[in-house]
Amino acid sequence: LTTMLPAAPKPAENFEGKTSFGMSVFNLGNAIMGSGILGLAYAMANTGILLFLFLLTVVAVLSCYSIHLLLKSSGIVGIRAYEQLGYRAFGTPGKMAAGIAITLQNIGAMSSYLYIVKSEFPLVIQAFSRADPNADLWYLNGNYLVVMVSIGIILPLALMKQLGYLGYTSGFSLSCMVFFLSVIYKKFQIPCPFEEFSAANHTVSVVYGNTGRLCAFPLQTAYTIPILAFAFVCHPEVLPIYTELRNPTQRRMQHVSNLSILVMYTMYFLAALFGYLTFYGKTETELLHTYSRIDPYDTLILCVRLAVLTAVTLTVPIVLFPVRRALNQMFFASKSFNWLRHVAIAVTLLSFINMLVIFAPNILGIFGIIGATSAPCLIFIFPAIFYIRIVPKEQEPMHSIPKILAACFAGLGVAFMIMSLSFIIVDWTTGSSNSGGGH
Repeated sequence: LTTMLPAAPKPAENFEGKTSFGMSVFNLGNAIMGSGILGLAYAMANTGILLFLFLLTVVAVLSCYSIHLLLKSSGIVGIRAYEQLGYRAFGTPGKMAAGIAITLQNIGAMSSYLYIVKSEFPLVIQAFSRADPNADLWYLNGNYLVVMVSIGIILPLALMKQLGYLGYTSGFSLSCMVFFLSVIYKKFQIPCPFEEFSAANHTVSVVYGNTGRLCAFPLQTAYTIPILAFAFVCHPEVLPIYTELRNPTQRRMQHVSNLSILVMYTMYFLAALFGYLTFYGKTETELLHTYSRIDPYDTLILCVRLAVLTAVTLTVPIVLFPVRRALNQMFFASKSFNWLRHVAIAVTLLSFINMLVIFAPNILGIFGIIGATSAPCLIFIFPAIFYIRIVPKEQEPMHSIPKILAACFAGLGVAFMIMSLSFIIVDWTTGSSNSGGGH
């Protein structure tokens, strides 16, 4: 089968990676981590601790398996570019499908991150300065702030030639989330501050969630499944990080991926657990807003909100790199590196995303549909079908267990896609927002 597939360039062969194992873990962990961590306590409130832990564990294992499929396919053909794996498997349509999915998925993620900066940063500044919220001050204008953050912080980092250079900022970003987690734990030690909450409900809701029943599977619980399914989205970044890894081997990169997912798995669960055990059934979709209901000027919570904004901001350059690489693979695959093109793509992408966030914030709803389509493709469907096509039949026949598992994995991705799209359509028709809170 391999001889029947189209040849593809091998961009990774002559590149010597210089990024250490630790920096690679930081970068991949930062790529995994998104604003969705703030909504996991609400997800636990809908599922209960046991079901949440089970679902999160299953998703983490599936993500590791998905990366294994990508790395195995990459190792067989010597290609470390997602788009070129698509070309190797299905020719130009495969390359374009992978490139478009990565571009749309990551532009949607960057838009959501910058929208958080636009909406949250003015509130934090206003709370710290105790300024009049109705005052017409430039530093309380989210549009100005998001442009300043994009130009002053994101663009310089996005202009780095190699992803490995962002390891230090990724480490700082992760440390901001560790600070977030430590404060959530500290706040967990206080009683539930909402007087109307009955202590008699604690035991029931801790184990079973807001439904109070172990076997119940209400619509609210069903909504958490696609949210958790996409909690470890990092697949567009895996192969670029693999390319720059020092002493790269499939096993070494798998260890990087497994460790990154393990770290984020731990942070996700602890953040959800302590947040939920503080507010129980009063947990809101965005955890920090729940704390703000108690005291909007709580200095510690304001510091946490600033740390989360910092972490989200420093994630944008990591997410931008695969988009630029995808555009290069789709339109400039035969050309060597060029600084002018490198800078122009970054400036164009950031300008486009800023215009979306400033002038068309409602477009983020459209990105919900795009994310529900592209994320299952990048996590489940593409790694599985690329693996099935690329691994020779002589090595693994179609009826072999690895390929049967890969086919089932692709089918699971289709099921997640249908489920996510169905929930979004239900939200739109009913005017609710239950399916929000993804990566």
